[in-house]
Amino acid sequence: KIIMLSLSCKAAIKSVIFLGSKYETGEKFSIKDIASHINENEHTIGKILQKLVKYKIIFSSKGPNGGFYITEKQTNQPIIKIVEAIDGQEIFKQCGLGLAKCSESHPCPFHTDFKPVRELFKKMCEEKKIIDLYLNVNEGFAYLTG
Repeated sequence: KIIMLSLSCKAAIKSVIFLGSKYETGEKFSIKDIASHINENEHTIGKILQKLVKYKIIFSSKGPNGGFYITEKQTNQPIIKIVEAIDGQEIFKQCGLGLAKCSESHPCPFHTDFKPVRELFKKMCEEKKIIDLYLNVNEGFAYLTG
């Protein structure tokens, strides 16, 4: 249980990076398109995208030319907004072993070593913006599929 992000949160980040990577084309994408491009389940992606719209991380429009998309302003959002929308803020306080009662006064065996990792991960999520991640994809330095 050391992995901090839920599978849904990872899929949300990949979805937003995908939309960011296509931002300049002005295209809108269906749930099916996005799920296919990032190799995720359509049903799961549908629920995630609705949540991301609710938190104004991405937009959607209805109709024959509708779909999900991201604006230039949205591409400057920090990744932490996605993490908090899907997994909540508690993720940055959770125990590395998944213990409910882990704390400073009642630490798990990982507590002391895991705390700086968790803090560094939070800092990375605060500092990295959507644009930072999708530019690496567009330039071929990073990938969204295995």
